[in-house]
Amino acid sequence: MDLPVTILRSNRRTIGLQVRPNGEVILRCPMRATEKEIFRVYSRHKDWIDKQLARFSKSAAEMADLPPYTLEDIQSLAERAARVIPERVQHYAPIVGVTFGRITIRNQKTKWGSCSAQGNLNFNCLLMDAPQEVLDYVVVHELCHRLHMDHSPAFWAEVARVLPDYGKYRKWLRTEGQKLMYRMTGQ
Repeated sequence: MDLPVTILRSNRRTIGLQVRPNGEVILRCPMRATEKEIFRVYSRHKDWIDKQLARFSKSAAEMADLPPYTLEDIQSLAERAARVIPERVQHYAPIVGVTFGRITIRNQKTKWGSCSAQGNLNFNCLLMDAPQEVLDYVVVHELCHRLHMDHSPAFWAEVARVLPDYGKYRKWLRTEGQKLMYRMTGQ
């Protein structure tokens, strides 16, 4: 089988699909997934993949004139994030009803945030160039992972309990947030 994708195997349970702004298609698969299962997932989502690739192609043309972040820009964003994000986490943790471990600020190229099984939280410094509500959404999203380490309906219900309008902030990350990532990576 020769698919135009990168197949990454790990100890995950399900097959995940990702289309990156640079046109790369990634299938993240369980170690035991057969080629037939992988091809079935790819085939079932081919229209969606094509739609994402077309969207990214159009967006790339629109973003070509955006100025890239300089090292000084990134350092400034990271310094601001180190002050602002822990305050937002402290604000929302009791509302979500969770504790957390260490908070780390990074200049990640593909993620806005993450939560480890130990409760450590990572956030992208680019969130400092996003609206406050979007930053709060990412904070709440990661804190809700302290209750549900997945994106199950229970997880999304918890996010909605804290931020009923989270959908518009999530959409902002997919559209406008892509421009911030482009300024970081050029892709």
